[in-house]
Amino acid sequence: MTGPHPKPGQIMIKELVIVRHPVSVCVPVNYKVTLSVLAEGKGILNYQWFLEKEKENYVEVPGGAQSDLTLKAVKTQRFVCRVNDHFNNCAFSEWVKVKVLDTNKSGLPTDWQGEPHIAVNPKPQTLKQGGKLALCCAAFGIPAPRYQWYRNGQPLLDKMSDVLQINDVTAEHGGSYLCSISNVLEERWTEPVDVHVVQPNQLPPPALTATDKVALLIGNLNYSNYPSLMAPIVDVHELANLLQQLGFRVVSLLDLTREEMLAAIDEFIQLLDRGVYGIFYYAGHGYEHAGRNYLIAVDAPQSYQTKNCVCVQRVMYKMQERQTALSVILLDTCRKWYNQHHLPSFIEPLGPKGNTVYGYGTCEDAEAYEVQDGGRSSGIFTKYLNKHILQQDKVTHVLEKVSEELGKDPLVKGKQAVEIKHTMKEPRSLTDAVRTSGHTKELHLRNICWRQANELPRKKLLRFLCGVEVEVSFSALFSNVLVAFATLKTVGDHTQDCTVTLSSTPPTEDIFSRPGRSEEMDSLLLNASENPDCTLRLCSLQKLKESVVLKVDLHYTHTDNNLRHTESQHMDIGKPLVASCKLYKRTQTTKRQDSTSVQSMGNISSSASQRHQTPARPCHTRKAFYDAKTASVRSNEPEENDENEL
Repeated sequence: MTGPHPKPGQIMIKELVIVRHPVSVCVPVNYKVTLSVLAEGKGILNYQWFLEKEKENYVEVPGGAQSDLTLKAVKTQRFVCRVNDHFNNCAFSEWVKVKVLDTNKSGLPTDWQGEPHIAVNPKPQTLKQGGKLALCCAAFGIPAPRYQWYRNGQPLLDKMSDVLQINDVTAEHGGSYLCSISNVLEERWTEPVDVHVVQPNQLPPPALTATDKVALLIGNLNYSNYPSLMAPIVDVHELANLLQQLGFRVVSLLDLTREEMLAAIDEFIQLLDRGVYGIFYYAGHGYEHAGRNYLIAVDAPQSYQTKNCVCVQRVMYKMQERQTALSVILLDTCRKWYNQHHLPSFIEPLGPKGNTVYGYGTCEDAEAYEVQDGGRSSGIFTKYLNKHILQQDKVTHVLEKVSEELGKDPLVKGKQAVEIKHTMKEPRSLTDAVRTSGHTKELHLRNICWRQANELPRKKLLRFLCGVEVEVSFSALFSNVLVAFATLKTVGDHTQDCTVTLSSTPPTEDIFSRPGRSEEMDSLLLNASENPDCTLRLCSLQKLKESVVLKVDLHYTHTDNNLRHTESQHMDIGKPLVASCKLYKRTQTTKRQDSTSVQSMGNISSSASQRHQTPARPCHTRKAFYDAKTASVRSNEPEENDENEL
C-alpha cells in the first residue's frame, strides 16, 4: 500500500471514531512492545497496522490485523493503524514512533512498567567562547518520555528534546545543567553537569593517552645453583592482575633460563610501538656492575659470567627505540656491586626522549628482601607497589608513595630503600586511557601476537562408557603455567566412589612442588574453580615443542560386582598460552649466535659471585655475595661485550 500520509485522527464519517490512539514509546533494542488502538463504530470493526518505509510511503505490517500490535523493537520506526467497518467507513490513528536505543546497559528492572528510566546522562563540558554546546541524554519510557532542560535551576523553555544544542556560546551559557524526563507515570532527573566556557587560551591541555599498554613480568625462583626464592610466585601473580585492571596486556612468566628471558623480551619489544606504554618487571636474583643492573637466569652457573645474565639497561634502550610514550622498568632485586675493577662495554646513551622510569626496589650496593606476610611470601618492594599502583597519579608519584611506606617498614629500615630514576617530561599515569585512533594497523598486529600468547584450551565434557561425565576446564595462573581442572558432573547408575586423576604427555615439572610452595599455590587457586575433583599444573610451557595430551583417568566401583574399575580418555589441548609462541626456537638461534660470536646479552668478566640467604629472621634476601675464592680473573676469558641479542 502506498500513498500520502493520512492526517492524524482523520475520520471519514462520524459513525466510526477512534477513542484511544496508540502512544509513542522508547525502549531498548530487542524489547517486546505492544501498540494499542481503540475505536467505536457500528458492527464489526477491522484493524490493519502500517509501517512507514520511507517518506510518503507505508506498507502493511504482516499479522497486524488486531487492535493490539506486539513486536520486537529492532530499530526506530513509525506506525499507524487503519480502522474500517463493513459500511466502507474508515479512520486512521495518529502516527506513533517506536524509538530504539541500542544500548546494553539499560539496567531495566524486570518488573518495569514503562516509567522513565535514564539510559544516558549528559556529560560535563569545557569549551571556548564561540564554540558549540551539545548536551545529550536519553531515557526509556512507555509512553515515550518528554524532556525539559534546566540551567542553574531555571527551565529553558525552548529546550525540550533529548539533545540541548547551543551554537556560538558565550560566558552566559556556562553553569549547571540538568534535564527533567517524564511521562504520565513518573518524572526523573538526570545528573547535573557543569559547563565551563573559557577564553581560547584558557583551555586545559588534552588528557594524555596511550595507543596501547603492554607489560612483561618475569619472576625467577627455582635456581639451579643459588638459593631458591618464595616471593616471585605471589608478586608476579598479583601485579599481573592489577595491571590487567589498568588495561595492560600482561605476559607473566616464571623460571626462565637466560635464552628464554631473551626470547620473551624480544617478543615483548615487538609488541611496543609509537605511543604505547610499556612495563618490564622482574623479581628474582640480580646484582649491579658499573652502574648497570643484571638479572640472573635460573640456569646461571654458580661461578658465572655476566653472559649468563640479562642487562636491564639494554632492555630500556630497546624499549626507547620503539618510540614508546612511556617506558617503565620495575626491579625487585638486589643491587650489590661486583667486579667493579672491570670496565663495562659501551652502551649507547639513551636519547633525550623522556618519559622513561626506573623503579628500583633497593638503592645501589644494597640488598632487596622478601618477607612472610600472613603465611604468604612477597617481595617487600612489590608488596607496597601493589598497594599503590592503581592510583590515578603520575607514575613517579606512585613510586614515591611506595618509597615512603617502605622506608617506614621496621623489618627493612636501614637495610632497603627504594630508588627512582626518571626522565619524565609529561605527567603520564598508568591509569591513562587507551586511544587507538590512527593506530589501528599496529593494534591489529599486536592483537594477533597477544592472542597467541594467551590462548586457553576450551573446556570439554567427557562421557565415559560407565555413564559418568567429567568436565575438564582450564585457567592460566601465569602465561607459562596452565592449570587443568577435572570435575565430576554426572555419576552413572551403576557407579560409586568415583575419583578422577589427570596426567599429561609430555609430562611437565611442577615448579611449585618444592617444600613450602603448596601453601602459596593453594592461595592462588582458591577461587580458580568451583570445587574441582582434581587439578593438574602444567608448568614451563615455554619449553614445549609438541602438543600436550591430557590423560583423564576415571576410577570407580561398579555396584553390581563391587569391583574397582578404571576408564581413561585422552584430550589433545595443543600448545596453550606462551607455548604457541615457540620461544625455544629463538633460544636455539641465540645459542648458534653464541657459538660464532663473543657478543652476548650482559657479558662482563668471568668473575663469579656466590649467593646465599641471611640467617633465619623475619625477612629473606634476594642477594649475591661476592666470593673471593672465585674473584681472580683468568687472562683468557673475555671482558664484557655488547649485549646485542635483543
